[in-house]
Amino acid sequence: MDQVQKQSEERMKKSVHALEEEFNTIRTGRASAALFDKIKVEYYGNPTPLNQVATISVPEARLVVIQPWDKGIISDIEKAIQKSELSVNPSNDGKVIRINIPPLTEERRKEYAKVARSMAEQARVAVRNIRRDANDELKKQEKDGELSEDELKRAEDEIQKLTDKYVEEINRALESKENEILEI
Repeated sequence: MDQVQKQSEERMKKSVHALEEEFNTIRTGRASAALFDKIKVEYYGNPTPLNQVATISVPEARLVVIQPWDKGIISDIEKAIQKSELSVNPSNDGKVIRINIPPLTEERRKEYAKVARSMAEQARVAVRNIRRDANDELKKQEKDGELSEDELKRAEDEIQKLTDKYVEEINRALESKENEILEI
């Protein structure tokens, strides 16, 4: 019974963490190195994460500076950024790439907020699926005689409390991300 709860809580934590990681890739009006986490650059024939071939820094609120460790791939980095869904225009001086992050239009903000809500809903569904799996496992244990009816009820209540806790965390993360996206 305790094992099922521990495993469920661990999986729910991972769902919330994955959501927060996904939220980092949604552009807001501010510059952030996390925006470039999903960008891959062709490096010696292999798609390589940008942060493994360059230093990404944010010296100002609306400016990102990318300094490749190998100057020979600066144009590849520039192409990868232009191909990405970030809608930003990199400028390169031969040594570093500078990217001004323009403020988002109202329409774009609403679109990103909608994407964030969709991601949050997927995370809530994942947490509920974990609850269902845990309850199925507990019912199986009761059927096999490992748990009494009272223990089953108590365990199901604990699983529900965990579910409520992590759904609430998801809602708080969404609210925070929406405020960040919609702030001007």
